[in-house]
Amino acid sequence: MSNSDTIYRRHSPVPLDKCGAALATDIISDRWTILIMREAFYGVMRYDDFRADIGIPRSVLTDRLKRLVDAEMLKRIPYREGNSRTRYGYAPTETGLTFGLPLLALMAWGDTHLAEHGSAIKIVDRSTGTKLKVAIVPEDTPEIGITDVRIVPKQSEMTR
Repeated sequence: MSNSDTIYRRHSPVPLDKCGAALATDIISDRWTILIMREAFYGVMRYDDFRADIGIPRSVLTDRLKRLVDAEMLKRIPYREGNSRTRYGYAPTETGLTFGLPLLALMAWGDTHLAEHGSAIKIVDRSTGTKLKVAIVPEDTPEIGITDVRIVPKQSEMTR
């Protein structure tokens, strides 16, 4: 995202209130929120599982889940285990699912520049099994929807 025709610029050409990235930071504003969405994409739904996986304090998790539900990124889903009381899990909404692309782009960047041994996952087309990558492509290129993508952990990276 460079502007090679202008060396120095005193102000951004797009005001904050018109910039999608700036607007998105109102919702996805911190590490915990991104990690919660990551967990939700991996299929984690239960409150205690979010806590255990990412080590988030209860008060922070409660606040971030509320914000993500209010922003319609996650929805609450009732469930019961045995004879216990009804509890609520969390799953991505349609809006939340569309966050999959920036999340995958962030993962790809981290895999390339920060992960010592590369990616711990493969991204594949759900119907064909073809390996995919996140990229900027010409506008007329057909999209593969996020629900048509499968995240496959590489077995050699699965050490907990």
